[in-house]
Order: sequence, then structure tokens, then C-alpha cells
Amino acid sequence: MKSQMRQAMLQQLRQMTEEQYRTRSAKIVKRLFRLPSIEEAEVVAVTISRYPEVDTYALIETLWEMGKTVVVPRCLPKTKEMDFRKITSFTQLEIAYAELLEPIVHETTSFEKSEIDVVIVPGVVFDVRGYRIGFGGGYYDRYLENNPIPTIALAFSEQVVVQVPTDHYDIPVDHIVTDFNIVEVVK
Repeated sequence: MKSQMRQAMLQQLRQMTEEQYRTRSAKIVKRLFRLPSIEEAEVVAVTISRYPEVDTYALIETLWEMGKTVVVPRCLPKTKEMDFRKITSFTQLEIAYAELLEPIVHETTSFEKSEIDVVIVPGVVFDVRGYRIGFGGGYYDRYLENNPIPTIALAFSEQVVVQVPTDHYDIPVDHIVTDFNIVEVVK
């Protein structure tokens, strides 16, 4: 069921024109900065987006301009864990796990969970309870387990549905920021 929902949503998102994608991503990023958890954060964890995910490049540049520390995950496939590393330039990235752009280890510094103020969690489909269907690796659910870091998801409005199937290990996000609103998740 999750796999079918993931594929159907990705197909739907790919129908956007380049202009729609850029405009809607910019709206989401602008709305994100209304959240106190972003405004107050010193260290923000975020992935490097890949189309058709909400574009995070402008977000990262804005965070740098605000003097915030940006940490990006490096996936460790053997343990299914993530190592968040500080980047100060997009040149500190390389194509790595699953063709994702990840930090170059010898050019970046690792950050502990306790040093991160907010995590922007990627996903494909979200529900109003904050649960999500990601890309199927389970990395974020493992990372966030027993970890009280505030979490935010960025999503185009059609990515938010009434309910997604969940498993006992799924961790909901605290907020979902879309191009139309901010979904405050009730837990």
C-alpha cells in the first residue's frame, strides 16, 4: 500500500511545470520561516532535495544568510543510520547513497543529535496526523526514535492526505508546511 501511494504521488508531482515547481517551492520556503522553531534554531538539519521534492536549495541559502548552521545527512547503509554534517557550500557535496547529494566526509564536520535544533524531514505523502511515507529506507524513523528534536516536513498541498498506512516504528512530524498552509499536527 505504501509503495503504491508513493509511486502515485511521485507521478502526480512530476506533472508540475518547471515554473509551478519553482513558484510553489518558494511559497513553501517563505511560509516555513513563520515557524518559531525555524526562527529560533541555530542548527537546522535538512536534506538536499531532488525533483519533485520541495526545492531546498533556496532554503539552505537563506539559512546561511541568516547565520544559521546547516547540517545535511550522510546515509550509512550498513547500519541504516545517518550522520548529519555541517556544510557551508554546495561544493562540499558529492553523489553518494541512492544517487543523493551528501556531504563529503573530509570537508565537513559531524554533528550529534543533541546539537541539532530542528529537523526538516523529507517525504512523499503525509497525513494530517503528521505520519509520512518516505522513500522507503526508514532512516528518519530510526534517527528520530527516542529523540525529542522538533520536526517539520515541506510538502506541496496535494502531498497531504487524510491518512497514510502506519507501522509501529513510524514517527510523525510536528508540522507540515505546504504552499497553502501550515498543518499543526495534533498528537
